[in-house]
Amino acid sequence: MAAVTDLYPTRGTHEAAVPRQDPVVWPSDSGAPAPGPIDAAALAGYERDGFLTVDELITPDEVAALRAELDRLIADPAVRADERAVVEPHSQDVRSVFEVHRISEVFAELVRDPRVVGRARQILGSDVYVHQSRVNVKPGFGAAGFYWHSDFETWHAEDGLPRMRTVSVSIALTENLPTNGSLMIMPGSHRTFLGCAGVTPRDNYKRSLRMQEAGTPSDTALAELAGRHGIRLFTGPAGSATWFDCNCMHGSGDNITPYARSNVFVVFNSVENAAREPYAAPARRPPFIGARDFTPVR
Repeated sequence: MAAVTDLYPTRGTHEAAVPRQDPVVWPSDSGAPAPGPIDAAALAGYERDGFLTVDELITPDEVAALRAELDRLIADPAVRADERAVVEPHSQDVRSVFEVHRISEVFAELVRDPRVVGRARQILGSDVYVHQSRVNVKPGFGAAGFYWHSDFETWHAEDGLPRMRTVSVSIALTENLPTNGSLMIMPGSHRTFLGCAGVTPRDNYKRSLRMQEAGTPSDTALAELAGRHGIRLFTGPAGSATWFDCNCMHGSGDNITPYARSNVFVVFNSVENAAREPYAAPARRPPFIGARDFTPVR
């Protein structure tokens, strides 16, 4: 890919909002829409709102197999001791396990599933690789939420993704309830890039995986975006999925219920948008957070 200027400056002296410079649904190399399992109406909704939901992406039997594998992983002392595991600071429960498609063949098969990777190729108009994967366990009785943020702001600043050609999918392994810290998105917020004020500390990922500070929008900016776009809460049964654009403003609340909210989270990036050097950070994040292996998913 030819060199490009920084279209999305961030982590500077002032917070600044700029219009998106990239498509939301990317055409294929021929210029025609890319084929895939998403119908025209759903794809138009994704382009408009920045997200789409699938009520039953995977079956109950598949959910049960993935839940069993998740239970195995979080009970494994070797996984807990690995730097790819993030634990809650108070309860010491496992909060997330990163690069799960490399740790587990069961999750690797899910990533390769045409129902999953096929939608990513269709939205991004190209072959894709996994920029990041993880399971978010979000155990009950006090698991912390994720504050409002745009993933692209972080991936651009700290991983060096040049363009907005990245899509995430969150697949529910437990029921996502209104009360157990489910995903919230501001519909249409993907059309505006919010460059945040401040600088990126060295090894920022060690703190941001538990509580994000660098790259966090101001209350004023969030109130303006929410006033313009509103907030949508995503709930659904195990097996349902939400696809969302990399620049959606999103977050989730704490889970103080007894009910864990476990989701598989996969980030697909176009092979034509491979990571470069960070745009606003002193060093790359580890590859288990921001991949440097750009091999297409097959």
